[in-house]
Amino acid sequence: MVSKKNPDVTIRVFFCRVINAMQDPAFVQQAFSDIAPRYVLTNHVLSLGIDVLWRRRVARLAADDKPQRILDLATGSGDLAVAVLETCPGAHLTAADFCEPMLEHARKRGLTDTLVADGMAMPFEDQTFDLVTIGFGLRNMADYPKAVQEMRRVLKPGGRLLVLDFSLPENILRLPYRFYLHYILPMVAGWLTGQRQAYEYLGGSIEKFPSGAAMCDLIAARGFRDVTQEPLSFGVASIYSAFRA
Repeated sequence: MVSKKNPDVTIRVFFCRVINAMQDPAFVQQAFSDIAPRYVLTNHVLSLGIDVLWRRRVARLAADDKPQRILDLATGSGDLAVAVLETCPGAHLTAADFCEPMLEHARKRGLTDTLVADGMAMPFEDQTFDLVTIGFGLRNMADYPKAVQEMRRVLKPGGRLLVLDFSLPENILRLPYRFYLHYILPMVAGWLTGQRQAYEYLGGSIEKFPSGAAMCDLIAARGFRDVTQEPLSFGVASIYSAFRA
C-alpha cells in the first residue's frame, strides 16, 4: 500500500498507471502523427530552446569516433539527425521512425535516407552501423530492453550507442519540475497543438522511464560496455553513452 506521507511515490504510481493504459504502439503512432506539423515548434517553446543545446551536445559526442554509417532511430522530424550530420559531414546517416508523417517533416529538412521502421524489429543486417543515436525515442517503445538489444544487433563491434532522453532531477528541482511536467506542459502544448492527450502521455512516460543508474544497468545488461550517464540541465534530461561489447 502506498503511504499517503510520500507524495513522490504516490505521483509516480498514479502516472505509471496512466502510461500503462496509454503506451501501446498504436496510441503512440497516432499521437505523434497528430502533433507532427507543430512538433518542432512545440518542443522549442516547452524547453525554452534548451533542447537544441542538448542535441548539439549529442552531436559533438557523435563526432568523437568519426563514424561512417549512422542510424538515427526514432528520428521524428529529424532534429537530432540534422545536428549529428553537421558534426559528421562525411557520414551516411539513415533516419528511421515508425511514424510516416514525422518522416515527411524530416525529409523537408534535407534528410534523404529515411525509412519507416519498428525500433524493436529493424530491417537492417547485423553489425551495419558504427553509431546509433536516439533522441527522446527509447522512452516511447513498448519494451526498453528489447529495443536496446536490437540497437546492439545492428551496431558493429565497438560501435557506439548514444541515447538522449528525459529524466527526473534528483535535487530540489524534482517537485517543481514534476508540477510543470504534469500540469503546465500539457496545458501549453495542448494550446499549441490541439493534442493535449499526447503531452499528458509525455509526463506519464517520463515517470515510468528508468533513468540514471537504472538505465545504465539496463544498457550494460544488453551487451554494452563503458556505459556512462551525462545529466543535462540539472537532471531534466540525460545522455547515455555505451559501446557494443
